Amino acid sequence: MIFGKLLPREGNFFELFNLHAKHMVEASHAFAELVKNYADPVLRDKYNQEVDRAEHAADRVTMEVNRLLHKTFITPIDREQIHSLINTMDDVADLIQDSAETMALYDVHHMTEEISRLTDLGVKCCERLQAAVALLDKIADAKTAEAALKTCEEIDRLESDADRVLRNAMSKLFREETDVRELIKLKAIYELLETITDRCEDVANLIEGVILENS
Repeated sequence: MIFGKLLPREGNFFELFNLHAKHMVEASHAFAELVKNYADPVLRDKYNQEVDRAEHAADRVTMEVNRLLHKTFITPIDREQIHSLINTMDDVADLIQDSAETMALYDVHHMTEEISRLTDLGVKCCERLQAAVALLDKIADAKTAEAALKTCEEIDRLESDADRVLRNAMSKLFREETDVRELIKLKAIYELLETITDRCEDVANLIEGVILENS
């Protein structure tokens, strides 16, 4: 299938996927800087704002994709696949913003090694998603489709790594943390950060489905 000939005149779904992925990665990078510089209130506020800007930009792309779906007669891939893909990608950006907001709302005073590790895995997942999304408009080529599937497998492995980090973090938390309030705060943050990688895996699974049905 030559996808380019099927694209709607008023917009390119694949370009919008790529734009959303770019904003998602920007949000993840800003959040990583937030974690890295958390002890500095000025930098913390700066990177919080950057997370918000990236998430709002991702929201606008999602709205545009959904608008185009209602106006476009022929789509390059199944409508439901487009809808599920963009909205699940947007879930990733939302979760990154939720994580930053939760840290502020819960008045977390310091970052832990586990937060840093889960953040790093989330960034890597987002970067690999961006790479996979960039290949979607070329999956008619067998080598490109294979490369995209391998990238999705990398995301699956990263999500499994995050699962292990979360289990170890919870074990350590319940063994060592004596302040109940701090325990509740960190538990919520650990779970949110791991959910980012879960949702990235959901996007990867959707991409795999698109590839298998259209390549």
